[in-house]
Amino acid sequence: MIGAVNSTSPQATAEKREQLKVAAQAFEAVFLRQMIGSMRQASLGDELFGSNATEQFRDMSDAKLADSMAEKGSFGIAEMLLGQFSHLEGGK
Repeated sequence: MIGAVNSTSPQATAEKREQLKVAAQAFEAVFLRQMIGSMRQASLGDELFGSNATEQFRDMSDAKLADSMAEKGSFGIAEMLLGQFSHLEGGK
């Protein structure tokens, strides 16, 4: 019974690794969005041309920036998570 649990195909292991990678990158993107949002809130004064539309587009731009940074692995959070959870799939 234990042999059946531990004997996963290489394709299944690769798929699980890819799913874990996607989830780790998504977590890194959410973390970066929160960090960028906190940095935006710490402004030194009122904006000269501030409006709801400007704020909405800035939020969308920040989200895209965070996604891009997570894809490139700029902070390494996703890589750290992959290393932390690799033992669950029989990896490192």
